[in-house]
Amino acid sequence: MKKIALALLPFVLTSCYNQERNCNDYKTGKFEFTQEINGKPMKSVFERTENQQIETFNGKTDTASIRWINNCEFVLQKIHPKNMQDKKAISMKILTTNAKGYTFEYSFVGDTKKQKGTVTKID
Repeated sequence: MKKIALALLPFVLTSCYNQERNCNDYKTGKFEFTQEINGKPMKSVFERTENQQIETFNGKTDTASIRWINNCEFVLQKIHPKNMQDKKAISMKILTTNAKGYTFEYSFVGDTKKQKGTVTKID
């Protein structure tokens, strides 16, 4: 009996730690993303609809199309790229959600190096 209890212990402990993932809550709305660039926090504000994301960063506004892969993954493609870097699509994956926002990972499509970030819903 003791062996069975010990064998089930890992399953019991991991089942209590379910991370919230309500991605539909973040498909649309107004959001804020802060990242550190050259040691300084930089803020980006964006508004997302089902098909587009309009982002303002450092006084400049860009629009990207959104192609949803599933409820928690999508690809951003700038509509009016200004250079080769802007032409690269960005793969986004929502990892966890909470009442205030979500944690995500992102990379250029096809790139194995992924970065993480946290977004706060402001509207």
